[in-house]
Amino acid sequence: MSLLTNMSLETMNSLSEGTLMKQLGIEFTEIGPDYLCGKMPVDHRTKQPAGLLHGGASAALAETLGSMGSMSVIDTSRQAVVGIEINANHIRSATSGYVYGKATLLMRSRKLHVWEIRITNDAGNLTCLSRLTIMVLDKDQNH
Repeated sequence: MSLLTNMSLETMNSLSEGTLMKQLGIEFTEIGPDYLCGKMPVDHRTKQPAGLLHGGASAALAETLGSMGSMSVIDTSRQAVVGIEINANHIRSATSGYVYGKATLLMRSRKLHVWEIRITNDAGNLTCLSRLTIMVLDKDQNH
């Protein structure tokens, strides 16, 4: 399994303009043969009222990384991807700095991709462990 190299980090980051990812400050930082990395600030946009990183923000980072990773392995002129299931175990809190996600492609078939996303804090400690299942859809060629 390998990610296509025809989608650069610059392209991925430009696709975030005007989206939730841009609002949360998510940035793609590294792409590899079977993984995609990104970071997200722990600030007023991503914290809950108690001052901790919001679990939903962690889930948004995880789904963002896996979804963009899946977009990198399909023919986007003929196919699209949608997340169909995500889980997130919140292991440790974060209160400032950044969190860093690494999405690794565990399984790839014609119609499904399964990703594991490990999110760590500035100290490298695991804060969230997530699994995301992506469905690959054929685009309607008549529209």
